[in-house]
Amino acid sequence: MFKKIYDTDARGQVGIGTLIVFIAMVLVAAIAAGVLINTAGLLQTQAEATGQETRQQVSDRLQVQSATGSIDSNSNLGNVTLIVTKSPGAGDIQLENVTFQLVTNNKVTTDVLNDTNIGNITADTPDNVITDRADRYNITLENGSDYSEPIEAGDSVTITVTTASGASTIEELRVPDSLVGRSAVRL
Repeated sequence: MFKKIYDTDARGQVGIGTLIVFIAMVLVAAIAAGVLINTAGLLQTQAEATGQETRQQVSDRLQVQSATGSIDSNSNLGNVTLIVTKSPGAGDIQLENVTFQLVTNNKVTTDVLNDTNIGNITADTPDNVITDRADRYNITLENGSDYSEPIEAGDSVTITVTTASGASTIEELRVPDSLVGRSAVRL
């Protein structure tokens, strides 16, 4: 019985075999850990990008402060002017990348804002980028161009303004019942 315990030839081979199996297990575990770390890093990057895009779609909105309209010679609503700023928590908003949809009783028009539609009211910079909550810009949608057909007294107008990140603001405007004798109205 003691002879088998002290047989050094058999004990050495068992130890080397165990060492080889142990090294193989460590290598497999290291490769698996590397794959898991790379996958976790990729998933974290994708999650951060998705979170940022989602935040922009929710918060990078325009906020309409007021809406007014001018009355044309036919006692119809002419230009519609929106005073806008960025909503709380929004990043910088480039107004030239903003699309709008104007829906009247009989027509739907979609277009992109350009320099002729945008006016700077209180911003410190001359560009069309809203960088501060205190910045105010006016957006003028001209009736008589391709934006809409005549808007009469009592009509309703729905304007949807969508920023480049996909955040939308919907404004439901109602034209007063009487436009006679007026040059401008609050909507």
